Amino acid sequence: MVGNSGSGKSTLAAELSGLLRVPWLELDSIFHMAGWTRRPAEEFRADVDRFTAAAGGWVVDGNYSAVRDLVWSRADTVVWFDLPRRTMMRRLLARTLRRMATGAELWNGNKESFRLLLDKDESIFRQAWTAHARLHRLFRGAAADPANAHLTFVRIASPDDAGRLSRAPAEDR
Repeated sequence: MVGNSGSGKSTLAAELSGLLRVPWLELDSIFHMAGWTRRPAEEFRADVDRFTAAAGGWVVDGNYSAVRDLVWSRADTVVWFDLPRRTMMRRLLARTLRRMATGAELWNGNKESFRLLLDKDESIFRQAWTAHARLHRLFRGAAADPANAHLTFVRIASPDDAGRLSRAPAEDR
């Protein structure tokens, strides 16, 4: 499952994991270590390699080019969140404010904060805003690339699309 921050990847991934009765890996959860430090690349790849090598199916969500080859070579479907920028930003704002208000722990003790929100280099809003067009081009191109012919790309262009996917019969997913 790929797409911009706040698009709904993790929410739908968790739903599909439960519906399909397969394990789910949120890449952010193994990439972001305590204090928002980044996991060493070789450890990150090794964990993703182990997870995706398991038989019986799985769901992975996240946009990490460092492991895309591992995930996509073993996947049969890529769910691509391609929401309008205003929808995605509205969702991201609501999610971030909710997490900050509740003090929700994300991964390894990390929490969202006003400092990170306003930091020009680390702001999730700035990253999401600037990544929007780039991710659209990247995944549109990937869907058309013959190297990915083994993959079925499912484009989620609206919240309704995500809802339909989570309600689809298992044989259609």
